[in-house]
Amino acid sequence: MAGKKTARVKDKWREKKWVTVLAPSAFNNVPIAYIPITDDQSAIGRVIEVTLFDIVKGDPSQHQFKLYFQVNKVEGETATCVFKRYEYAKEFLRSLVRRGSSLINFISEFKTKDGYLFRIKIIALTNKKLNTSRKHALRLIARDVMQKTIPEMTIDQFIQATAFGKINSDIHAAIKKIIHVRHVGIEKAKLIRTAEAEIALLQAK
Repeated sequence: MAGKKTARVKDKWREKKWVTVLAPSAFNNVPIAYIPITDDQSAIGRVIEVTLFDIVKGDPSQHQFKLYFQVNKVEGETATCVFKRYEYAKEFLRSLVRRGSSLINFISEFKTKDGYLFRIKIIALTNKKLNTSRKHALRLIARDVMQKTIPEMTIDQFIQATAFGKINSDIHAAIKKIIHVRHVGIEKAKLIRTAEAEIALLQAK
């Protein structure tokens, strides 16, 4: 219609700023994502999901392990983040489960040397069915290994030991002395409390 002005449509994408998200120091601060943000503050808390392969570009089997990072600071065109969670990809988990074998898991919490609290879920799979007492023995061994190793690790050492299978190897080495397992590992590791939150909690007591 004549004389009617057409409203200009805002280009929301043009208004956004693009920033490079860097992994924590445990992964040498390598770039893991390039994301659009409205402003620096609104980006804080945003969660980035990648696979281990996306970070280290190593063995294709590293696609089986997913990592989640949370943006905690934006400076200029760069964002830093903290490690939030590690877990097996669903497809990988499904491939491990077979009929006629025992699946054993347990969840427990462990704290790193520098005060980061994690909830860890361990999964173990055997070739043959295990009775209740042997399942219990397996859980005790896995817990004992983690109780001896994780409190001696910094957050960076823990992230590396989780992502690259060091903790899995330690548990497997201890378990295989008495029980034959087809697979054992950390299915999921989730950050429950940061060192800063731990300090605040202690000060409040």
